[in-house]
Amino acid sequence: MFIDKARIIVSSGKGGDGHVSFRREKYVPAGGPDGGDGGKGGDVVFVVDEGLNTLTDFRHVRKYAAQHGEDGKKKRMAGKKGSDIEIKVPEGTVIREANSGKVIVDMSGDMRRYVILRGGRGGNGNMHYATSTMQAPKYAQPGQPSRSLELLLELKLIADVGLVGFPNVGKSTLLSMSSNAKPRIANYHFTTLQPILGVVDLEDAPGFVMADIPGLIEGAADGAGLGHEFLAHLERTRILIHVVDAAGTEGRDPIEDMMAINRELARYRIDLSSRKQIVAANKCDLIMKEDGGADPGADPIEEIRAYCEPLGIEVFPISAATGQGVRELLYHVSTVLSQMPGQTVTYEQEYDPEIELAEEEAPFTVFYDSKSKEYKVEGPRIERMLGYTNLETEKGFQFFQKFLVDNGIIDELRRQGCKEGDFVRLYGHGFEFYD
Repeated sequence: MFIDKARIIVSSGKGGDGHVSFRREKYVPAGGPDGGDGGKGGDVVFVVDEGLNTLTDFRHVRKYAAQHGEDGKKKRMAGKKGSDIEIKVPEGTVIREANSGKVIVDMSGDMRRYVILRGGRGGNGNMHYATSTMQAPKYAQPGQPSRSLELLLELKLIADVGLVGFPNVGKSTLLSMSSNAKPRIANYHFTTLQPILGVVDLEDAPGFVMADIPGLIEGAADGAGLGHEFLAHLERTRILIHVVDAAGTEGRDPIEDMMAINRELARYRIDLSSRKQIVAANKCDLIMKEDGGADPGADPIEEIRAYCEPLGIEVFPISAATGQGVRELLYHVSTVLSQMPGQTVTYEQEYDPEIELAEEEAPFTVFYDSKSKEYKVEGPRIERMLGYTNLETEKGFQFFQKFLVDNGIIDELRRQGCKEGDFVRLYGHGFEFYD
């Protein structure tokens, strides 16, 4: 079964906690702290797999999690890094944040591997926090937490040429005559129930990939027929071939059909102004007059040309059933493609999980540790500040005090009952609270 959409949840690994321990050996009565660091949590990585062409695997497994980092150990031994999880997807998969629909990454073109969530950093062991005034620190840094994200995966086929047209006009027949694809063909509507790719090989000319996109009828952009499901697969194509029934075997007007399809494409926000269009006027072998001979009167091919050519749209009379005109059409398409930029249409990033998730996290937490009888203040923003601030200098300490006030940490300490003389710890740094 062809599946081109999936919704999954991914989680990075939690960083291992730093360890609190002290060296205890014979003849070393004051060995000092020797708690090791926690291991980094595993990353969530998306990888393009050339052997995949559908998102079927995601129907059965919806949750993917990287391994947590191990906690640190005594004797300065670091915890083991958590294993990454690699999620394989077909080329052309667009990964979006599920709630906002914003694009995170497009696994197309040069993008073959992408780390979508990084594992949490391991916490420092207490060996890092020994100072001249605190030689036996009983505090270690916890590992950064795991992060989770709900994702929407959308497979948008990567084809040079897209065949569009109303049902039963001969798209599948043309694809089967032109390429290695073997679509199902029958004389009824919606024979093709999924997009089908075919590789067109030509002698003495570059080949290309052509896709038969099913289900386009009036109202497709609103979900009528099958069109709403498959219109997205036209977004990467560089050429659109309108296959129309020039003979009107079902009483349809080929010009009106083409206009209707273009209206649906425009409503779906496919930019037709920058997309090369060609008309394959199919079933030309069936254009007959009543006595069985060729009709010398109204020529539907000329009527189609009269409408299309002023718009810069070339018309090729073909018969997909007999092969008439198909060779000329394919070689023309190859020539046009060779003159166009070969770069795959890709989607720009709109949502960076590293930035967005960091902004959603609480800037700090304040809690009272009854065992150590001290208030503790933690948070990623505080960690970053301590990393670039030298508290041994007067200027650095003034910046530190201003940071506590500006970020509401002093107010929160007061709210939780911290009073003058109480001890406050921010990771490896501690001070007495003065109001």
